[in-house]
Amino acid sequence: MFTKEDIILAIIMAGESMIGMLANGYIGLMFWIDSVKKKKTPSLNYILTSLAISRICLLFIIVVDDIVLILYPELYGEDKLVIVFSAAWVSINYSSLWFATCLNVFYLLKIANFSSPLFLWLKWRIDRAIFWMLLAGLAICSLSGLLTAKLNYYEHSYRFTKHQRNITEIFHVSEIKYFNPSVLSNLLAVVPVTVSLISFFLLILSLWRHTKHMKLNVTGWRDPSTEAHITAMKNVTSFLLLLFVYYAACLLVTYSDLMNGKLVSGLGKIIVILYPSGHSLILIIGNSKLKQAFVRLLRCGGG
Repeated sequence: MFTKEDIILAIIMAGESMIGMLANGYIGLMFWIDSVKKKKTPSLNYILTSLAISRICLLFIIVVDDIVLILYPELYGEDKLVIVFSAAWVSINYSSLWFATCLNVFYLLKIANFSSPLFLWLKWRIDRAIFWMLLAGLAICSLSGLLTAKLNYYEHSYRFTKHQRNITEIFHVSEIKYFNPSVLSNLLAVVPVTVSLISFFLLILSLWRHTKHMKLNVTGWRDPSTEAHITAMKNVTSFLLLLFVYYAACLLVTYSDLMNGKLVSGLGKIIVILYPSGHSLILIIGNSKLKQAFVRLLRCGGG
């Protein structure tokens, strides 16, 4: 039987997931329509569409994992399901992280101003640079998924666990000490997180230099370039904060068994879903085109 706390947590997670899927679906649809109208696909459209799709998939696998865990826990005894879920989560989670990093790099190249030859070379070739970043991310995602599947296959060939488990592994404590798929994902996350942090600090530096230049020229500091810097920094900051909270919550849920609490696990999952849902909502609010289109959509619906 489900307790009152279980039902409340399930309702909150379902609501969060639905909002996240709608927000990401809206982002992907709007930029796909924009690409069709323009008969070309700018770098930003590529990034945001890819990011939206990856986050819909991430939310989907989290929801499916919870449904199977609650309704069909005996399925977690199947080794094949362990391998598929683990590989899928690692691959999708990393792709979502990498596409968000591409967005942060896009902000940096599009908005910041530096005289470095390398920076200028990348800025002039921003579409090509972003395209190769996206391809590299997809390649790494595929390899990470295959590696996770291979390691899980060897793991289950040598060892069996007696207790039923949450196979997605971001939400699971196992007796297996040799390998946990979340470890691989966390290690892979170091590269994109480092790139995002570098982009953030370079944006701060670029804004500081720009405002200093504006003061020397006795010009109002709230010019379009300053506004663009601030908007980009807000988006990158929200991404980094939600990402750190996301991984902290993953660890909380992973080791919730040690704290003897389904409640701890449930609260952790609620926080986990905030990352793919909350950051997408922030992107909608921070993008004038998306925000205006959403307001028009609400007016049409209300009218």
